[in-house]
Amino acid sequence: MHVPATNADPRQILQTCRTIAVLGAHWSADRPACYVPEYLFQQGYQVFAVNPMGVGRVLWGQPVGATLAEIKEPIDMVDVFRRPTDLAAHLDDIAAMQPLPQVVWLQLGIRNDSFAESLRALGITVVQDRCTLADHRRLGLPPRPSGHGS
Repeated sequence: MHVPATNADPRQILQTCRTIAVLGAHWSADRPACYVPEYLFQQGYQVFAVNPMGVGRVLWGQPVGATLAEIKEPIDMVDVFRRPTDLAAHLDDIAAMQPLPQVVWLQLGIRNDSFAESLRALGITVVQDRCTLADHRRLGLPPRPSGHGS
């Protein structure tokens, strides 16, 4: 079930999404692209890392993929840690996902209205310029009961 394309509700998104692909994931603990997905993993989300520079590594219990297409599991949310100017290059990769993700979440400081509009045209909810970790904490959401994290 898709979250409405307008009036995206972070609470609803974080409560209904279970699997998250992290586009631009990183392995350095001091980078948001590492500690934000680590937090989500610890909260019980299943997290898949995507970064061609990290292929061969394992993050959050999964091998790092070069592209979203390498993930064989349905993804509820694509959590994006990429520069706004680099987003257009990922549009085809996202559009090819089967099934399409419910949500593409652009992290704090990342906004690209043209990219967002292209995703919305596909029926994907888009959140821009917000942090999943900060919203999860602010909303006081409990860890997911299925718990993949430690």
